[in-house]
Amino acid sequence: MPTVRLRLRPLSGPQRAADIGGALVFGAATLPIQVTVAHQADSSVTATVAVAVLLVAALALRRMSPGLALAVSWVGAVVQMATSQVPSFVDLAILGVLYATSAYGSRRVMWCGFASALVGSVVVGGYFALGPFDIQGTDSWSPGSTVIVLAVATLFALLLAWTVGALVRTARRAQADRAAQQLAQAHAAAEQHRARIARDMHDVVAHSLAVIVAQADGGRYVAASDPQAAVAALATISTTARVALADVRLLLAQLRHTESDGPQPTLADLDMLFAQVRSAGAPLVVDVDPAPTSTPPAAVQLAVYRIVQEALTNAMRHGESGPVTVALAWHREVVHLVVRNPVASDVEPAGDGHGIIGMRERAHLAGGDLSTTHTDGQFVVAATIPFAAGTATDSDEDGGHA
Repeated sequence: MPTVRLRLRPLSGPQRAADIGGALVFGAATLPIQVTVAHQADSSVTATVAVAVLLVAALALRRMSPGLALAVSWVGAVVQMATSQVPSFVDLAILGVLYATSAYGSRRVMWCGFASALVGSVVVGGYFALGPFDIQGTDSWSPGSTVIVLAVATLFALLLAWTVGALVRTARRAQADRAAQQLAQAHAAAEQHRARIARDMHDVVAHSLAVIVAQADGGRYVAASDPQAAVAALATISTTARVALADVRLLLAQLRHTESDGPQPTLADLDMLFAQVRSAGAPLVVDVDPAPTSTPPAAVQLAVYRIVQEALTNAMRHGESGPVTVALAWHREVVHLVVRNPVASDVEPAGDGHGIIGMRERAHLAGGDLSTTHTDGQFVVAATIPFAAGTATDSDEDGGHA
């Protein structure tokens, strides 16, 4: 046979003690009144105590199990009516139970509480109309009108308690949604920060290592025949390594202090980048036409620099011997960037590695797009990045050229 398990809401020790203690205090305050009313109405004291115990128990259970509390309160009300008892202060516990059904109960329990408020008001009206009560009228007020007023007043009180609980439930859920949204935003921001650091680390380390490897290989080959060239290669290795070390230290500082991004490469740093590539032995051709008429936004400058840096790194690492071309066209509200390098025509292009993925991410973050093609022995990286015209400031007028 299937078993029914009673599920209690998890409450802390102080919460459970407050509910039970409050219910006991309520019962101790109302029970003497109930007994006095029972004596005056010649009702059964035992039944009166039983009703009080049931309603006090329902009040104690209102947060631990709103559904069970609602059922117990209905049992207490039925016993009260079956023994013809006069409603008294102990019946106020029903308001607390209805509040709990809408504030803490499941969706089903919540709507059961609403239905109980409606049905309860009708039952109260019928109890006063058909029960052992001598309801008198006046010349302008009939007994039936009195019963209707009592039923409407009961409905108002019951629905008020239920509505307050529903408002508390809505406010608590909205607060939980805001907290969840803030947590999700924090996670997304942290993920974006990690992704940005990963892209910067890849760009800096990969490019610097590519230059160092090319210079080391070249210096090793010409060490015997051209010592001066070997010394120049070592100087380039030293300079590149120092720049890379400074960049890595900057990235590590950003990891420790996320509030400050620190300085980032700009268009003015492209000349040093091109010099490093040329010193590594790559025949580099740079074409900037038209040139920027004002300083582009910092985000666009960073995206252009990092995309060019990664494209040139790929050219040195994977390309064939031959000229590498960089073309930049700065129009009024968009910059077009194309980097070409020769590759073996019989070599299948590899899947998107970290570098290509990073270039695409940078273009997308700047509001543009990037594509790569491999045709006719050429590997082409093409990016289009829009930017708002007229964003330059007076202090930036000398910062943007390639």
